[in-house]
Amino acid sequence: MGIKMKKIQMVDLQSQYAKIKNVVDASITEVMDSAAYINGPIVHQFQKNLENYLGVKHVIPCANGTDALQIAMMGLGLKPGDEVITADFTFAATVEVIALLQLTPVLVDVDPVTFNIDVNAIKKAITPKTKAIVPVHLFGLPAEMDEIMALAKEHNLYVIEDNAQAIGASYKHKDGSKTKVGAIGHVASTSFFPSKNLGCYGDGGAIFTNDDDLAHKIRGIVNHGMYERYHHDVVGVNSRLDSIQAAVLDAKLPHLDTYNKARRAAARKYSEAFKNHPNIITPTGLDPNDADDSHVFHQYTLNLKGVDRDALVAHLQSKNIPCGVYYPIPLHKQKAYTDPRYNEADFPVTNELVKSVISLPMHTELEDDQIDFITSTVLDFIASK
Repeated sequence: MGIKMKKIQMVDLQSQYAKIKNVVDASITEVMDSAAYINGPIVHQFQKNLENYLGVKHVIPCANGTDALQIAMMGLGLKPGDEVITADFTFAATVEVIALLQLTPVLVDVDPVTFNIDVNAIKKAITPKTKAIVPVHLFGLPAEMDEIMALAKEHNLYVIEDNAQAIGASYKHKDGSKTKVGAIGHVASTSFFPSKNLGCYGDGGAIFTNDDDLAHKIRGIVNHGMYERYHHDVVGVNSRLDSIQAAVLDAKLPHLDTYNKARRAAARKYSEAFKNHPNIITPTGLDPNDADDSHVFHQYTLNLKGVDRDALVAHLQSKNIPCGVYYPIPLHKQKAYTDPRYNEADFPVTNELVKSVISLPMHTELEDDQIDFITSTVLDFIASK
């Protein structure tokens, strides 16, 4: 009798935890014993370890990834009415913080192959009011940072990397050198939401920068604008990474490269099964020999052609295969962010992707029999239509 296949999950955090349970439990117990729940020694230890891993001068932990993005913009001193260019095809947090700060979001289309922000669309969107660009490293694949940084330099703009989905990914520069994403722009933000490639067991986030003055300002902002207790030098917020979450993250950080390698291995198996299929476009940025760490596959997303995506979603769910649609509605069509300035003709790629993308289960614990079942179910559905 064959071994029963493990239940398929979109993200399998239980199995991942089981492998590092002793270290995680000991780290959490240490925090409980010390009662240093906020800004305890483990927060500073994690901060230093992450700085070393990323090759960035300053990591400033905070409460979540959305706060990280907002605080990065606050640190840059952007003013109401300043225009900030970002991608239309991403999660709402990216544009949410722009609106919260009374800045003007300028949404642009994405590249049809990478799904990342289209550099030519950025060029067309720049006006005298533009002050910053927010490239999102979507699904774990770095955006075209060399071109974006060159464009920012030419127009005297800030670049804020939204690195919520790509921690651990390396960007290969045109000269062949590599830099971890999050260490390239003027400032970057990330999320440690549990399902992220480096996730805690609650909420958490961080801001990265190589700018000493900006780092100093941001350290004040995350703590009510204080550098000295009860002396409020800048307008701040209350956004701190608690010690228990830092303990979890510090226990997981040494495994991040292994986790990302496991994600790439699963992605390769998926792509091999779907190879050359006329109705399926598999993700770009995958080196068959795993010689490249440029894509860390936070999501494994197919672009379907001539397939009823929503019917496929229903079919997968009927077979107890979870899946996701990231994202079903463009930001420029969301009720909160509609604007008469937007012209549908400027978003042909995003408007198509929202109808054709589907993300399959992707995590560090995927097993071959699960991938076989998922891919054969997708292929059988397409063949039956």
